[in-house]
Amino acid sequence: MSSTESKPVISKWRFWAPRIASAIFIPVLLLGIVEVALRFSGVGFPTELLVPCTLQGRPASCYNLFFPAPFFPPGMIKTPQVYAIPAEKPQGTFRIFVLGESAAMGDPDPAYAFSRYLEVMLRERFPSIRFEVVNTGSVAVNSHVLVPIARDLAKQRPDVFIIYSGNNEVVGPYGPGTALTASGMNLTVIRSGIFLRSTRIGQLVTKLGTPKKEWGGMEMFLDKQLPATSPLMAPTYENFASNLRDTVEAARSSGARVLISTVASNLKDCGPFASMHHAGLSQDALASWSQLVQQGANLENARAYADALQEYRSAAKIDDQFAELEFRIARVLGKMGANQEAKEHYLRARDLDTLRFRADSKINEINRSTASSISGAELVDAEAILSQESSDGIIGNDLLYDHVHLTPRGNYLLARAAFLKIASQLPAESGYALQADVPSQAECERLLALTNHDRTRMATEMLQRLQRPPFTNQLDHADQLLRLMIDADATHESPDETVAQYQWALQQSPDDRILHYNFGLFLFDYNSEASTQELRMSRPWDGFPVFAPNGTLL
Repeated sequence: MSSTESKPVISKWRFWAPRIASAIFIPVLLLGIVEVALRFSGVGFPTELLVPCTLQGRPASCYNLFFPAPFFPPGMIKTPQVYAIPAEKPQGTFRIFVLGESAAMGDPDPAYAFSRYLEVMLRERFPSIRFEVVNTGSVAVNSHVLVPIARDLAKQRPDVFIIYSGNNEVVGPYGPGTALTASGMNLTVIRSGIFLRSTRIGQLVTKLGTPKKEWGGMEMFLDKQLPATSPLMAPTYENFASNLRDTVEAARSSGARVLISTVASNLKDCGPFASMHHAGLSQDALASWSQLVQQGANLENARAYADALQEYRSAAKIDDQFAELEFRIARVLGKMGANQEAKEHYLRARDLDTLRFRADSKINEINRSTASSISGAELVDAEAILSQESSDGIIGNDLLYDHVHLTPRGNYLLARAAFLKIASQLPAESGYALQADVPSQAECERLLALTNHDRTRMATEMLQRLQRPPFTNQLDHADQLLRLMIDADATHESPDETVAQYQWALQQSPDDRILHYNFGLFLFDYNSEASTQELRMSRPWDGFPVFAPNGTLL
């Protein structure tokens, strides 16, 4: 292009450049002014993970109750067990952060989460080290939420992060099967939306434009089925992989080690929540399929397992995408003693489940590959560990209450695996010998005051949950209820025995606020004054409101 030809181009650029800049700069400036004005006017709230507070009169960083706001609709904000992190980290203190969803949190009672087992294991075997194990797990979150959590916690001088995540990638915030937020597959758009909803302007718009909802549990997702063949699954896996990598890199930026765990799910005693036939199945084919399945079910009920298997496999030749059929095949194979083949079909039944509340095989592949590809990250293969601890190699209700939530035995096994990873790299002067025994489950549970009262209480809680959809739609629902009814009706110990167990545990760990809290709840029906005293000692930080079981502010 000659100099003569370039002059009109330069002239046009000089004309349009300031106008384009003004069109961008002026709206941004105005939005910035409005944002600042809203902040000074007290509109909205900060959404950082941590806010300043005091803990026993000393500076600390405390969980911000408004942190989940960008991820949940108004009225449905879910919070973890709140926590405070001392601002000062004394020499000889080892700080561990646990990240994840409700399974990591320890649902149905975080007092017996794997993080709690891990804490007492470390405390018992390394008395010269002060361990701070902070569990940030929360109901209904997913990897989109874990990234900012890791970034903020990386500033708190951690030594180890443990990530136990993957169950909620489809149904959690911004997932393709969510009932919580708008779904979206583009990660840049999702993160931009999270940022905008964290601003005061975004909070105001959300408040004015979004109707308030109430948390309805897993029932909220009944119309959010997503087959394994959905084109939305590929970007879901890509987003999980990207978020997990960013979470690990944020954690590693602090110099901390990172343990990434695969996620265990109940295969044997948890039928699919929902199933879908493959697209294009004709009415005639569906009729033939249904007839074969019914014949197989009749034969299975008659304990003619080989014949039932033949019918089921004939049905699978017509449609092999129906999750419940895979579960039926697996169950029959298990009854025939073909455990390895049964496990393959149980896995396939889980992966085909169209209500995707469990981490599938691809999610766990991403957990494994990420752990192996980032320096400073290590794998804890919970899925493999719990499988090995199952009598037939297939995870069932002895290790998980329902689809993903660990029983005390399951939490102990996961904690033991994490303990071995952490203990192997503690300083030599800590006095630990690798051949030394890991604290037993019974030893840990005595220190945690896991009483028969608490076991029965948790079983009763799970029994109530399983009497609601989508559990009521499961093929093996009656079997699940029977097992929990037996656990919930187990013989109670006397109140005096329960009190003695809590008092002993508190003598070993007088500052354990979670022990104080559960003890206070137990005492409420027997000694209100003692209950109030215990509940007040359970405050996570100074000034935090504590309520009695009847709703009274203490």
